[in-house]
Amino acid sequence: MTSLSRRRLSRSITLGVCLAVAGRAAVAVMPGAGIADPELAREPSWRIPPVEEVRDRALAWLAAAEPAGQSSTAATRARAAWEATNSRPRVDVLDAVMETVICGEPRAEAIRPAAAGDPDLSWLDDPATTPFVRDAVKLWWGRELVRRDRFDDAMPLLVGLDVAAAVDPATLLFHRAACQHWLLAVDDALESLDRLLEREDEIPVRYARVARLLRVDMAALDRDSLDHIARRMRDVTRRLDLGRAGAATRDVQDGVIESLDKLIEQLQDQQQQQGGGGAAGAGGGPGQGAAGKPMEDSRPAGGRGPGDVQGRDLGVGDDWGRLPPHDREQALQQIGREFPPHYREAIEQYFKRLASGVEDR
Repeated sequence: MTSLSRRRLSRSITLGVCLAVAGRAAVAVMPGAGIADPELAREPSWRIPPVEEVRDRALAWLAAAEPAGQSSTAATRARAAWEATNSRPRVDVLDAVMETVICGEPRAEAIRPAAAGDPDLSWLDDPATTPFVRDAVKLWWGRELVRRDRFDDAMPLLVGLDVAAAVDPATLLFHRAACQHWLLAVDDALESLDRLLEREDEIPVRYARVARLLRVDMAALDRDSLDHIARRMRDVTRRLDLGRAGAATRDVQDGVIESLDKLIEQLQDQQQQQGGGGAAGAGGGPGQGAAGKPMEDSRPAGGRGPGDVQGRDLGVGDDWGRLPPHDREQALQQIGREFPPHYREAIEQYFKRLASGVEDR
């Protein structure tokens, strides 16, 4: 399947997810609306360091990192970056920190260009690398990965950082929550969002508004629901668009197939129960009254069906995508009756991709 087809599938799934999210989150963005969580009223567990404090830490590190007698060009460049924070409100402090780090650590220069490959970050684990530089670079690169939709790569970097020591804790919490939200780590996402919203009036407005929406969305998400399944299908599409078709992507696919198995079994059980009740009501057997009304006395109903339920082996793994056309179409029709049409279309396309083996490449 081409990249264009994958993007269309992703948009189809994302549309349904976004519509559901918008409906659930509408109350959260109304004026005066708040998150009904008493924990958010407690004393904030973190602080936002003033820009001057972060600047002093960065310039102090740079002064210590420069060899004696070295030209002050690096310090001049770093101070120019920090002077910009005084002239522009809400300037990106993390960018100013990164500029300072690059002035004193040439290896950090390779991180900044938007190259196709990943930079070598092994030097960050060198004991000689100060915690200030290590954490600042990981935070900056983690944010960059989130902007590239590489949530699974950004997560390990951001989860390991200490909010209390971060040069920009709001950015850390927001982007950590974004990874957890996308990768459906529900409990972790709620914790990160709650901590971020402890200082809702102080963080950037875009962080606060998006965080509210994400929190309402996560709190209402049911595991193994069609919404949950659709999001994992969307994540598979994202991974494939990034060229990630390895074991991690296959694990997500296996989870999607397992959840779809359960969902379709439930829908088929409901269909059989509804069909059985309808047949009994319309059979007109001895002692039966109006359609759908149970018989007055306990007696054989006189139905014509053999009373057998045909077993069905769903199999495991990718063979599930190769169900007999009649059975698969029957299940999809049931999904179409129970859920909005775009879900049926998205799942049908997903089945076709499984049956053709595209997902394994």
